[in-house]
This record gives sequence, C-alpha cells and structure tokens, in this order.
Amino acid sequence: QLELQTMKTLQILFFTLATTFSSYAQVQKDDLPVPPPAVENEEQEKALTVAEQMPEFEGGQQALMSFISKNMIYPQSAIDDEIEGRVFVNFVVTSDGSLKDIAVLRGVQGGEALHKEAIRVVKLTDGKWKPGSQKGKPVNVKFTLPITFKLQ
Repeated sequence: QLELQTMKTLQILFFTLATTFSSYAQVQKDDLPVPPPAVENEEQEKALTVAEQMPEFEGGQQALMSFISKNMIYPQSAIDDEIEGRVFVNFVVTSDGSLKDIAVLRGVQGGEALHKEAIRVVKLTDGKWKPGSQKGKPVNVKFTLPITFKLQ
C-alpha cells in the first residue's frame, strides 16, 4: 500500500511539475521575492540573471521534469503533517555546467522537510546542465526552479 501511495504521489508530482513549468512563465514579477544582488563581493565571478542563451538541463525541460519526478522522495513527515506547496530553489549554473549557491528562495510555511528535499534533488542535477552563454561565451547564470509538492 505504501508503494501505491508513493506512486500516486509521484504521478501527481509529475503532473504538478508539468503544469508548474508551463505556468511559471506567467508568474507576475511581483509574485516572486527580489533575488539577492548578482555580486556578493568584487572577487566573486558575476552571475547574470538573464543571458542570451539561458542554461538548460541535458535533454531539455521534459528531461528535467522526468529526472525530478524519478528522484523526488516526498518526506514522510510532510505526508504525516499534510504539508504541500511550491518551493522555489535558486542556484547558479556556472560556465562549466556545475551548480553553486543552491538555496531556497521561497518555501512553504512549516515545510522545512520539503525545502531539504527540493535542495537534495537539485543537487543531484549538478553537472547535467548546459551552461548559459552571452555573446557566444559560457557565463554563470542564476536559475530559479519551482518544485511543487502535492498530496493526493
């Protein structure tokens, strides 16, 4: 029965991710918190918020949704407490395709377990990204990924 519940949860998560990605572009600017400044100090390499060619997960958006749905484990504590919602994970895709500065930009009230799981799954994508580029050169680009947790 637990396997059936897990399968239903993953199916719903996959569907929710698909609808999240298609609707994410329609999110109003005021709906998202202001991101931190692109440069923390002068020694840090600059990370762009928008590039001519944005970073892309190997295989594209569908491959990213599939990867997340296959690797996501809904935390048992969140299931028990019936916690669901959307977690926005912010990170930098570096010029070599690796990830850095992975953090929750906006989360779910009382959803610390969801936050940890979202970060864990994003870390699994490290090295599977095509870097963004500006004027034909690879650059560091900030990326925000919404991950929706939904119980059924």
